[in-house]
Amino acid sequence: MKTLIFGLGMLTLVAVMGCGKSEDGEAKKSALEPTGKQYLTGSEPSSSMPVGDARAATKDGDPVKLLGRIGGSTAPFIEGLAAFTIVDPKVQFCPPEEQCPTPWDYCCTQNEVKENIATVKVVNETGSPVAEDARKLLGVKELSLVVVEGTAKRDDQGNLSVLANKVFIKEL
Repeated sequence: MKTLIFGLGMLTLVAVMGCGKSEDGEAKKSALEPTGKQYLTGSEPSSSMPVGDARAATKDGDPVKLLGRIGGSTAPFIEGLAAFTIVDPKVQFCPPEEQCPTPWDYCCTQNEVKENIATVKVVNETGSPVAEDARKLLGVKELSLVVVEGTAKRDDQGNLSVLANKVFIKEL
């Protein structure tokens, strides 16, 4: 009898776990389904440059193809716009074993972020920023590895922004 009860308990546990994973997976999939497919490219642009290299080599108005990981702060996405910050992949985000609730803020390597970060603004065909959350528009999330293609912009402090018209998602 104990074996039967144990067996039924395990079967129930497996069924519940299986359902939980399926629902979780479906929720994640639908949450990341992009609405702005016209801004996504299915093939990785050639000759992309890591963010840190681009910051050193790019002038205002240059065409750029930047490789970076979404992050750099606890809130790397700009509300109401398809805009976010990316960090050079050479900068390490907080590893899982540290159990950091926001590894994309790079709290473990914050000093390295300053020279290895760029702001990305997805723009439409007229050059205006797209007024939709980038997570919804592109189907990305914190720590997604992306290649953005567009035009470099520099502010008075030398910070780098990219007015992007194409995004390749290398890793979700």
